[in-house]
Amino acid sequence: MPALGQDAVDAEDAPEAADSSDLPLPEAPLAVDHGRLVIEAPGLPGPVLEMLERHARSLQLREPLDDERAERRTLRRVRREITDLLATEGWFSPQFDIVGSPPTLRIEPGVRTTIAAVNIEFSGELAGERREQAERREALRAAWRLPAGEPFRQADWSAAKQALLEELTARDYAAGVIADSRADIDPDSARADLTVALDSGPAFRFGDIEATGLALHDLDLVKRYSTIKAGDPYSTEAVLAFERALLASPYFSSVQILADPDPARAAATPVRVAVTEAPSRRLSFGAGLSSNTGYRGEVGWSDNNLFGQSWLLNSAVRLEQLRQIAFADVMLPPHEDGYRDSFGVLAENADIQDLITKRVGVGVVRARLRGDIEIRHSLSLQREQREIDGLVQSTQQSLAANTSWTWRRVDDLFNPRDGWVLNAQVGGGLKGVLSDANFLRGYLKAQWFIPVGRRDQLILRGEAGLTGGQTDALPQDFLFRTGGSTTVRGYDYLSLGVRQGSAIVGGRALGVASVEYVHWGWDQWGAAFFIDAGDAADSRKDFNPAYGVGAGVRWRSPAGPIAFDLAYGERERQWRPHFSLSIAF
Repeated sequence: MPALGQDAVDAEDAPEAADSSDLPLPEAPLAVDHGRLVIEAPGLPGPVLEMLERHARSLQLREPLDDERAERRTLRRVRREITDLLATEGWFSPQFDIVGSPPTLRIEPGVRTTIAAVNIEFSGELAGERREQAERREALRAAWRLPAGEPFRQADWSAAKQALLEELTARDYAAGVIADSRADIDPDSARADLTVALDSGPAFRFGDIEATGLALHDLDLVKRYSTIKAGDPYSTEAVLAFERALLASPYFSSVQILADPDPARAAATPVRVAVTEAPSRRLSFGAGLSSNTGYRGEVGWSDNNLFGQSWLLNSAVRLEQLRQIAFADVMLPPHEDGYRDSFGVLAENADIQDLITKRVGVGVVRARLRGDIEIRHSLSLQREQREIDGLVQSTQQSLAANTSWTWRRVDDLFNPRDGWVLNAQVGGGLKGVLSDANFLRGYLKAQWFIPVGRRDQLILRGEAGLTGGQTDALPQDFLFRTGGSTTVRGYDYLSLGVRQGSAIVGGRALGVASVEYVHWGWDQWGAAFFIDAGDAADSRKDFNPAYGVGAGVRWRSPAGPIAFDLAYGERERQWRPHFSLSIAF
C-alpha cells in the first residue's frame, strides 16, 4: 500500500518528449490575467471546496486554454497540486477534467478514505505488567481521538497524535515521546490503517524545588505555596496548580515552572521555579460612588515584605459620606498545611439611618482554602459607642469567636452563570470574658445561578440570621439590618431593622429572599428583572417582610457584573436607584 501523500503517476502525466511545445510554460507576467478555473465538484463538502479555492494556486490560469496542449499542461499542473490537497482531507484517487467555457475544473473525488484500524503500541516503563500500567495503557487507547470509522484527515491525524502525547506526558511520564507513527493508505479500498508507537521512558517523581529570581524573598516562601512534595508522582496539573498559587500571591508578578525532563533524573526530577518579584511597596488611591454609602475616597498603602519577613501589610483610610474607616491588616505567609494567619486593627465612624456608631477593634484570623471550600476561624475584640438623637445611648464590648465556611461551586468565580455559593457562620461570646453579655450568632447566605437557554440566567438569593443574647449589650456587628443594593432593593441602605427613637438599629433575626432574571442580549450587556423581600426584627411577631420590585442593567466587567437598578419599595411607595461605581488608580 502506498504511504500517505504518495503521488500516483499515470500515462497522461508523462511528458510527450517528441513535441517541445507540450513542455510547461514559464509563468506569465502578473499583469496578464488569463482568468481562473471554476471548480465543479458536487461530491466535495463546502469546507473542502473553500480550502481548494483558498490554497490551490494552479486554479489561476497561466495561459489561455485555446488549444489541446495548453489544456493538458494546465490539467497536469492542477492535478498535481489538488491531488495533494485532497489527500490531506482523505481523498486519494480523484479524477479531473477541464470542460466548458468559461473553463471549469470538474472533480470526481472518488470514495473518501476512512480509518479501518488503529494500533497504539507502548514501550518504556509503561509497557510493564503491573495492573496500574495496564490500566493506564487502556486509558490512553480510550482517549485516542481518531477512532475507526472516522474520515481520514491529515489535520485530525496530527492533532490526535499531539493530544495522545500530551495525555501521556501529563502524568508520570514527563519524557514520553512518539517513537514512530504511520498512516498506511490503500486508495483502492479507501482504507487507512494507523499505527502510533509511544515510548513512555521512565516514570518521574518530583524532587527538590529550586528557584531563581529571588531578591526580597527566600526559597522557603516559594515552597509554602506548593502542594508538590518530594517523592510525589509527576503531573502537569500539580505544576500548573503550583504556578497558579504563586501568581495569585502578592509576592510575584510572573512565574514559570518547569520540571527537568531528563530521564536520568526521573527518580527525583528537580522542580525549577523562575520568578519575577512584584514591587514590595505600593501607594494606591481610589474613588467611587455608591447608592448605599454615597461618595467614597480612599488612600491605601501595602507592603509585601514587612520587617523583611515576607509579611503582607494592607492598610487604608476610606472616607465615605455615611462611614469612615481606617484599618491595617498583616497577613503572614501560608503554612505548609495551607492555613494562613493574619491580624489587624480597625477604627470606624458611621452615621447610617440616624444611628451613629464609633467602633474600634482588633482581631486575628486563621483561614484555609481547600478545593472549593474556604474555612475561616477568627477571634475579635470590639468596643462600640452608640449614639441616637444626639445622646450616647450605651457602650458595648465583646470578645467573639467565629467560624465561617464558604463553598463555591460555580463555573466562573467573577462572572458565574451556573452553580452556587453558600456561606455559613457561627460565633459567640461569654459574659465576663471581655464581653458585656453572653451571646450566640448564626448566619447563612446562599446564591444559586441557574442557566436559562443559551444566554440568560435565573439568580436565586437568600439570607437568614439569628442572634441569641441581650441585644442592647452587643455591638451592631453581631445584629442584623438590611436594605440596599445587595439585599432588599427599593429601600435605603440598612433601613430595615428595629426602630429606636429616630434610628434604625440591628435586630436579633434576619430573613431575605430574592429572585432575579437576567437576559444577556448584547454581548457584555444585559437586562435584569427582580423581586426582593426581607426584614430584620427582634421577634417573630415583629418580622414583616418588605417587598421591592424593579429592573436594571448589567455589564460583565473584568472584575464581575456591575449593576444599575431602579426598584420600587412597596412599604414606602417610592422608587429608588441602586448602583455602585469605583475607580482605582
